[in-house]
Amino acid sequence: MAFRKRNVPLGRGSPLSSGNSPQLEHVPGVRPSPLTSQSVTSTGTPSLDDLLGGHSGLALGSSLLIEESGTTDFAGALLKFYAAEGICQGHIVHVVGVDGSWIRDLPGTADEKSSRRKAASADADEKMKIAWRYESLGQTGERAAPVRGLSSQDSTALQTPFSHTFDLSKRLVIPADAKINVIPVGRLQKPFDTVLQSLKQALKLSPPQSVHRLVIPSMLSPAMWPPEASRPDNMQRFMHSLRALLAQYPSRMTAIITLPLELFPRNLGLVRWAELHCDGVLELTPFPHLMDASNSGPDSSSTKGTEEQPQGMLRVHKLPIDTERGEGGAGAGNSLGADLAFTVSRRKFLIKPFSLPPVEGDQDAQKDAGKLTGKEIEF
Repeated sequence: MAFRKRNVPLGRGSPLSSGNSPQLEHVPGVRPSPLTSQSVTSTGTPSLDDLLGGHSGLALGSSLLIEESGTTDFAGALLKFYAAEGICQGHIVHVVGVDGSWIRDLPGTADEKSSRRKAASADADEKMKIAWRYESLGQTGERAAPVRGLSSQDSTALQTPFSHTFDLSKRLVIPADAKINVIPVGRLQKPFDTVLQSLKQALKLSPPQSVHRLVIPSMLSPAMWPPEASRPDNMQRFMHSLRALLAQYPSRMTAIITLPLELFPRNLGLVRWAELHCDGVLELTPFPHLMDASNSGPDSSSTKGTEEQPQGMLRVHKLPIDTERGEGGAGAGNSLGADLAFTVSRRKFLIKPFSLPPVEGDQDAQKDAGKLTGKEIEF
């Protein structure tokens, strides 16, 4: 009679976690997903990380397509956060179709001394509220966990934050050992071949523990791409080859692409094919008074009163599905069914549920809200 273990958990044979892929738990900027333990990396925008299926980051081996209506460049801010995060983490950043000025305009890290002081003071105040004799018991009477020493790998992982806070008004100081690969677009009949060859060579020659980030701003824009790039055969071949590279290196590469919908609307077959080849698709729709590029950007909301005002709507067309729960498998924290809005300020790109403010004329109803009369509580 054959015997087998009964305590083997299910789901360990997933294609993304199996194979000969190296373990990346101690690589800077990479940590396991709280849902599936798959390796994820930060996009540089915490609110976008929380939106990606509850994984608190972009899963390695996946791609994200960000579409934007109008002539604004809010999607460009997300790309710059993504590239700046990769440089701060020591990842290999591949930028396609731009020159060195785009790299020099990356946002710098924000000063977090004041926020750390506030957090430390808040923790001290919270500890003062608990009696000293009960502090070692933990919350709800649980026994405190034993204190153990941290290894050298754990200490280095704790010293490097998973996600940085950036300031669009500052400029990132590029380290001397930064690994940045600027890939020019060739003026050939097949302009995507140079991009694919550069990516394949970099992935082949780099160490197995390295993480690559592919950044493609304003894909198919006539200002940076030749007319041959918008041909359906060239575009489909490139997207199919990129998906094959992500499947070949599932633990070493991520990609974020932006596409201007003003030039290539979603009803085109070319855009639909690009959406099918990407793991996640987001659409940014700025409000009509911000459709002009002269009225957009973080400087337009520099005043304190208008800083938290939403500047547009965000639609989620598709998210990377890495769990049996489907898109946004975070359960109670899933906000995909709600209307999402985005706000770009000097230090953050915030995505949150959209809600209309109360009507100003109905002040009597606002005053009486929440008050119960004796007639309402009678049985």
